[in-house]
Amino acid sequence: MAKEWKKQIRQVEPYTPGEQPKEKDVIKLNTNENPYPPSPMVRKLLLHPDDLRLYPDPTAGALIESLADYHKVKKEQVFVGVGSDDVLAMAFMTFFNSTKPVLFPDITYSFYDVWAELFRIPYEQPPLDSAFRIRKEDYYRENGGVVFPNPNAPTGVFERLEVIEDILKHNQDVIVIIDEAYIDFGGVSALSLLDRYENLLVVRTFSKSRSMAGLRIGYAIGHPELIQALHDVKYSFNSYTMNRPALEWGVESVKDETYFRKTTERIIATRTWFGEELRKMGFSFPESKANFLFVTHERFAAKDIFEAAKKEKIYVRYFDKPRIDNYLRITIGTDEQMKLFLEFLKGYLADKAC
Repeated sequence: MAKEWKKQIRQVEPYTPGEQPKEKDVIKLNTNENPYPPSPMVRKLLLHPDDLRLYPDPTAGALIESLADYHKVKKEQVFVGVGSDDVLAMAFMTFFNSTKPVLFPDITYSFYDVWAELFRIPYEQPPLDSAFRIRKEDYYRENGGVVFPNPNAPTGVFERLEVIEDILKHNQDVIVIIDEAYIDFGGVSALSLLDRYENLLVVRTFSKSRSMAGLRIGYAIGHPELIQALHDVKYSFNSYTMNRPALEWGVESVKDETYFRKTTERIIATRTWFGEELRKMGFSFPESKANFLFVTHERFAAKDIFEAAKKEKIYVRYFDKPRIDNYLRITIGTDEQMKLFLEFLKGYLADKAC
C-alpha cells in the first residue's frame, strides 16, 4: 500500500547535464566549456583564506557596478546570480505567473521545460522550422511570456535582431527573455533593444566566453523595475547567493577585454576551420554562432559515432529526442583537440565504409 506522504512529493523529470567523465586524459567536447583558462587577471588575484569566514556582499555591488560600466547601463538594470541557470530560474518564478502558457521552441535549452514543470507554469513549444529557425509568427498568439536562447542551444542558430524585435512588438504585455549564453561567439546582442522595450530581459553567463563555468556567475540586464522584482524574489529566501571568490574574480574578468576578445576570436577561428573539415567528410550542420557545432551525417548514425568516440575517451553530446536524435553537439576545443577528434572520425568513417 502506498504511503500517504509520498503523494505529496512533487514529481519532476530533472534536467540531464552533459556527462562529467571521472577518467583522466579525455577530450571533453560535450558541455560547451571554454578550452582556454580565464583571464590572467583572475589567476593573479590572491584571495585571503581568512576572508572566507565573512559573508559575501549580498548586493554583489562591485560585480554589478563592473557589469553596468561594461555594458553602459545603470547599475539598477543589472541582476547577478549563481550562473545563468540561477538567474533564469529566478526569472521564471518572478515573471511567469499567468494562467496562459509560456512559449519557447520545441528544440531548445532543455532546462526550460524542467523549470516550467517545477514551478507549475503552463507552457507550449512552437516547433522550429526544418532549418531549426524560429517562425516568428508562432509567437503572435496569446501567451504568458516568451523565452528562448539566441544563439539557440543545441543548434547554434542565431536569429537576427529584426526577428527578436518583431517578437517583442507582438508581445508587449508579457516578459520576453532572451538567453544569450553564447552571444559572444558571433551573434549580435539584443541589449540594443532595451531602451525601446521595457519588457525585455537579456540573460548572460561567465561560463562560456569568460572560461569561468566552475565559479557559477550569471547575470541579467533589463528595465530597473524588472531587476528590482528579481531582487525581491532572491531576497525572499536567500540573500547570500554569490560567494566571495566569484564576486571578486568576476570583476577581474570583466576588466580584461583584450584577453576576452582574444580567446573568443580563437574559438571562432577553430569553429570555422573544424566545420570545413567536417563538411569534407560528409557532415552537415546549420551555421553556428555558438562555441559548438550541431552536426549530422548523411550515412552514419549519430548515436553510433557518439558511443564509438566515448570508447576512445572523446566525449561529445548526443540527445535522444525527437527531430534531433541523429545529431551530435560538438563543443569547440583547442586546435589540438579538434585535430585528434577529426583523426578519430576519419578512422571511424573509413572502417564503416568497408
